[in-house]
Amino acid sequence: QVQLVESGGGLVQPGGSLRLSCAASGIIFRLYGMGWYRQAPGKQRELVATITVTGSTNYAESAKGRFTVSRDNAKKTAYLQMNSLKPEDTAVYYCNAQRARPGSNYWGQGTQVTVSS
Repeated sequence: QVQLVESGGGLVQPGGSLRLSCAASGIIFRLYGMGWYRQAPGKQRELVATITVTGSTNYAESAKGRFTVSRDNAKKTAYLQMNSLKPEDTAVYYCNAQRARPGSNYWGQGTQVTVSS
């Protein structure tokens, strides 16, 4: 059974930082590209950042320069370091694991990030 479990969300003041973690089980983690997405109330889910199996990264424009995605294959965990947080970063953040094989696209349950003073 595949599980992606996010953690690290919470309430933070503008300008603050959070580090999200996504712990994977039930998959060969090193074979999967990992991604972070977010969904704010009333909005569609959007890409935040991705990291490939080789460590190449990609960021949404809103995340560039502030967020850093990383992975630790030994720990089967992906991370999203978020700095200089803004109120518009408030959303539920979801972890995604996928590979180029039918049926190999998995989502976590999400973790709430709220940026407010």
